Amino acid sequence: MAKKDKSRQKKFDTRIDFTPMVDMNMLLITFFMLCTTMIKSQTLQISLPSNEKVEKEQQNKVKQSEAVTIIIDGKVDDKGLSKPDEGMLYYFDGMPPTGEELKNLTVANPMKQIEFGNKTGGAYPAVREILRERNKAVVEKIEALKKDWKEMKFDPNSEEKNDSIYQVKAKAIRNDSTLKRPVVIIKATPNASYAHVVSVLDEMQINNISRYQIDRINQVDSAMMILLQGKDVGK
Repeated sequence: MAKKDKSRQKKFDTRIDFTPMVDMNMLLITFFMLCTTMIKSQTLQISLPSNEKVEKEQQNKVKQSEAVTIIIDGKVDDKGLSKPDEGMLYYFDGMPPTGEELKNLTVANPMKQIEFGNKTGGAYPAVREILRERNKAVVEKIEALKKDWKEMKFDPNSEEKNDSIYQVKAKAIRNDSTLKRPVVIIKATPNASYAHVVSVLDEMQINNISRYQIDRINQVDSAMMILLQGKDVGK
């Protein structure tokens, strides 16, 4: 009797081919690149003081009727830390006093002060009122332009084109040299916090102020602040 051969099972190598996955990944990457909306980083455009003498002279060439200086002074707690929600703002119109005006500071101090914090609403309503009054011509034109933008008068068929036309027209109004526009000079004392400065910079955007810069506080500013507080300058 013939001996039966034992059945032998064929062994197959199990292997997964990932080559098609490469093509799929490339298709997905291409799809997301084409469908993703690129967002530009939004940063504050600030004109900082320069050490160059020529640039400083150009920055200081401002009409006295247009200049507004705002000094931010924070309040500190018992530990000497700045309170982000409390402080004092000092401001004056025109250029800082010099010569005889500087000698008569005790009689005619052009600086005024505003307290801000939770007790006054936690915002800067007084500062906003000051800036809007000095930038009245620009604000009125921007508000009229914004009304047309909301009513889709620039392009009723496309929101994107309507927005684009509005931005171009608004920029032209802000940079219109024929309109009376203030030049705001922002300064901060060592007690002022970063939040204080950012809040004032936000007011520049809210009130459509196109010309502003951050500068260093000087001895004249300090003297006016001390006199306004009823203290002796020599102390």
